[in-house]
Amino acid sequence: MSVSREAALAYHAEGRPGKIEVVSSKPCSTSKQLALAYTPGVAEPCLEIEKHPLDVYKYTARGNLVAVISNGTAVLGLGNIGALAAKPVMEGKGVLFKRFADIDVFDLELNTKDPDEFVNAVRLLEPTFGGINLEDIKAPECFYIEKKLQEAMDIPVFHDDQHGTAIISAAALLNACHLTGRKLSEIKLVVNGAGAAGIACTDLYVKLGVNKANVIFCDTTGVIYKGRTKGMNPYKEIWAADTKARTLAEALVGADVFVGLSVAGALTGDMLAKMAPHAIVFAMANPDPEITPEEARRARPDLIIATGRSDYPNQVNNVLGFPFIFRGALDVRARKINDEMKIAAVKALVELTREEVPESVAKAYEGAHFSFGPDYIIPKPFDRRALLWVAPAVAQAAIDSGVARVTDFDLEAYRDRLERLLGPSQWIMRNVINIARTKPARIVLPEGDDPNVLRAAHVMMEEGFALPVLLGPEAAIREEAAAVNCDLTGVEIIDPDRLPDLCRYVTAFFELRQRKGLTLLEAERLIRINRSYLGALMVRMGEAEGMVGGTSRNYPDAIRPALQVLGRAPDAKVALGVYLMLFKNKVLFMGDCTVNHSPNAEELACIAVKTANLAAFFGLKPRVAMLSYGNFGSTRSSLCEKVSEATELVRQCRPDLEIDGEMQADTAVNYGIIQRNFPFAKLTKEANVLIFPDLMSGNSGYKLLKELGGAVAVGPLLLGINGCFNVLQRGSDPETIVNLTAVTVCQARKLASLGVVKD
Repeated sequence: MSVSREAALAYHAEGRPGKIEVVSSKPCSTSKQLALAYTPGVAEPCLEIEKHPLDVYKYTARGNLVAVISNGTAVLGLGNIGALAAKPVMEGKGVLFKRFADIDVFDLELNTKDPDEFVNAVRLLEPTFGGINLEDIKAPECFYIEKKLQEAMDIPVFHDDQHGTAIISAAALLNACHLTGRKLSEIKLVVNGAGAAGIACTDLYVKLGVNKANVIFCDTTGVIYKGRTKGMNPYKEIWAADTKARTLAEALVGADVFVGLSVAGALTGDMLAKMAPHAIVFAMANPDPEITPEEARRARPDLIIATGRSDYPNQVNNVLGFPFIFRGALDVRARKINDEMKIAAVKALVELTREEVPESVAKAYEGAHFSFGPDYIIPKPFDRRALLWVAPAVAQAAIDSGVARVTDFDLEAYRDRLERLLGPSQWIMRNVINIARTKPARIVLPEGDDPNVLRAAHVMMEEGFALPVLLGPEAAIREEAAAVNCDLTGVEIIDPDRLPDLCRYVTAFFELRQRKGLTLLEAERLIRINRSYLGALMVRMGEAEGMVGGTSRNYPDAIRPALQVLGRAPDAKVALGVYLMLFKNKVLFMGDCTVNHSPNAEELACIAVKTANLAAFFGLKPRVAMLSYGNFGSTRSSLCEKVSEATELVRQCRPDLEIDGEMQADTAVNYGIIQRNFPFAKLTKEANVLIFPDLMSGNSGYKLLKELGGAVAVGPLLLGINGCFNVLQRGSDPETIVNLTAVTVCQARKLASLGVVKD
């Protein structure tokens, strides 16, 4: 991916200059709130912290605040550009901390090259921060600075250029050795670049099992060998090898692994040709690697190669490490980040790489799909699961190694808390899947040959929450499954064209619809050309407990089999589609968004009751707002009167429901408007169930919130049907199919409440 100079400068300059801002986490819009935030209220936590210093974690942001600190002496591939010019990079580091692990950052650029001045300045900042991330400090001073700060401070101090690169590349090395059948203790390793990252990487590799005697270091002078005097320092001396090799080319003869943290062009095809079979090459110089993957593969098609670049496979990117390492360390109030925590992070990344890669990762990479192999030896930076794998491993290692202040650590509860950081959709749907897993249901998937359906079915079997039944030609299904690397072991496949008792379904369908213009021949034709009819009949006849389909059809065509075969539920005036809209700190249920063009008052009342019941099913106490373009009679029109009438009908049949209307959307979701202008309204807080007067407003409303409001939409959930049948949007991804299937399982089991959404 190329980025132009103009685009980069515009990105940093447009709007508010830079990339960060400070945002208050508490309201401060009234005189009382101001008094609580500052004087006199602020005195109370100050006095508590004076008496109990660890209460600083309770009353301030210290436990979630990291300092990113540099003197600008080794900035990316730009070199010693100074503290001021380093600020954009440090701001960027802060963005990554916040984006990937919800950690707040102050970036600090220190205008000194004196290591002792640097150490003293940082040491005095300890009361402010929960951790220190050192960045872009040149070697060998960085070793001295980190060591001194670790000795002086009682919070984690971590130089990411050293240890972040070491942790990510170590995970890649373990996986590459696994793929090539190598043992760490036996590999011959050549490292080019004896700076901070090169030395830290090699030190960690040795701690993981690499034999130090099999390591050769090179720098700009050549091989670092015993007896060399030119360009040496105590840190290089530790790695001086007993070897006759004097150049990088000589050192690479027969080598298994090349690790480059040096400069572009340092490695050539001729050098690669002399390495061992199936060589492992980590060309991690930035922004341009020691050798490009294209050139490397021309010389050695059998190699595994990683770089630091996002436009090539196997990107060794520190963003896979430092946000989650600090997240785990901060959450157990660790005093330091030790070797045990680093190794735990390595092993977590190794294991994550070998897991099935979810569709959400493919979306971030323009639909590319990944699986463990030579071009995928390390997770992708936008794999949100890294938080859930690395942070718990680091936290547990801190507990086990005795550097954590927290003692009552519950690993499963901690993972649950981290899921919430990924957003309510992740946490809520994980809980729905866990509930479904307690009693899996047999669910028909009529588009059995669709690759996304196959990926979803694979996840269902792995998670164990559903028994998927795929409909379609078996040969085509198995061929497509092989193409997308999906294991269908245990998945039932039904081929309608080879179904010996197809006539049984045809007869049942004909008997249902014979007085509605359907002939016997037409019944057979519909079942053969549209497998959703067969799936719906299986549900009706008790041969499946639910169905999820529609990914290859438009919504009206997808819902028609449910309406014709299952029909409406006895207590429903209409069928309807409801979306669960998940924001960072709010959950809304919105209906009807997919089915009824212009419902009358009775139908609208049914929609309100069914949507409120769904909200209760998920765990909310429903507060229902009947939406219109007027507030409580302010506008006279047939539409407003319809909404008012529907509100009264709901009150008559469900006096227990908290409901009011008609009202405008801002009134419904902003309780301050109700308190100021409509104190007579029946809602006790802002609404969490929104009922739209027609399909146009409902469909537009949910799509606007999804695209502009940042909401995650779960659904549509089909209600009012005499059976469990949920319809997917056309082209739904595997994650959506999995989520909707999990909800369908819970509906099929007729659970009273999932209880996964809290107000």
